[in-house]
Amino acid sequence: MPEDHQQEQDEQQAGQQAAPRDEVPSDSPTGWVAAHIRRYDRSGGKEGQKWYGLDTLLLTTRGRKSGKLRRTAVIYGRDGGNIVVVGSNGGKPEHPLWYLNLVACPEAHVQVGEEHLDVRARTATAEEKPELWTLMTGLFPQYKSYQKKTTREIPVVILEPVEP
Repeated sequence: MPEDHQQEQDEQQAGQQAAPRDEVPSDSPTGWVAAHIRRYDRSGGKEGQKWYGLDTLLLTTRGRKSGKLRRTAVIYGRDGGNIVVVGSNGGKPEHPLWYLNLVACPEAHVQVGEEHLDVRARTATAEEKPELWTLMTGLFPQYKSYQKKTTREIPVVILEPVEP
């Protein structure tokens, strides 16, 4: 009987991680972010990738509590074949929900312009972070002021493309 229970748990976890292709994500409830996502999504990525001159992508994560897909827009950079994002949350004391979702379930999906990629997320190590932090603050210097504003260490996240 314990083996059956373990198999059931494994199936539930697998079901929470793998997103059915027809499952529609819930977009960020923040008004301006939701408007940005709608523009990006409705144009198929032809509009919205640039936000005030900054490159943005749509990040879809699996909600760590709800198990539902959640979508937001974030600024990104490139490090070789990887995508880099910053969990700044505007310097608030708490991590952004999308980051907490990635910690719980690192499998995610990104839309970069018209391109769609499945990715696996991981927080940059202490050795990797300085170089990536320099990359990202070079793209969006405000991250530095966000870090000064909070006592938490703002995470840099590496999104590594995975084969579908």
